[in-house]
Amino acid sequence: MGDHKDQQPVRVGAAVRRRRRALELTLAVVAERSGLSVPFLSQVENDRARPSRTSLEKLADALRTTAVELLAAADPAASVDVLRAEPLAEGDFEPRTRSLVRGHHQLNASEFTGDHEAGREFQHRNDELMYVADGAVEIEAEGRAYRLGRGDTLYLTGGVRHRWRATVPDTRVIVVAVAEHIEAVQDRAR
Repeated sequence: MGDHKDQQPVRVGAAVRRRRRALELTLAVVAERSGLSVPFLSQVENDRARPSRTSLEKLADALRTTAVELLAAADPAASVDVLRAEPLAEGDFEPRTRSLVRGHHQLNASEFTGDHEAGREFQHRNDELMYVADGAVEIEAEGRAYRLGRGDTLYLTGGVRHRWRATVPDTRVIVVAVAEHIEAVQDRAR
């Protein structure tokens, strides 16, 4: 049993759809530019068909990008990835940030240990969740201060300006956020 990702086929459908929508093109326009059929393009976008290398290059040309860029933005078909913690030297309490997810995914997760730039303000495009694994923090969001202790969480919707700081030594905060490249659907009518 390994701790690394085995090479898995990628799903380019979501990457193709994101690129097409970013260019505000219809499937019909992409089909005309690429010489590929609308039904085939629809199957590719829905990951029901895998384009050949030649078809992927035609599709990339139609989308004014490269096959390499589409593959880089693709989602893994299936993946399991274990990221092991690095042991700390005894008495090492230096502030640090550690990514908990490798690669380009729909979620980002980071672990913050110790304090960081308390005056730094954040505003993310998509939603995020902050979980206090150890210690305590003070978070200022939308003009209000929130004090969180071990086991507490704070959920922020996209666009909320906030800043935070550790209030006790050895604080560990886990931040999980929808990646910036994801176009999250927001229902603010509620």
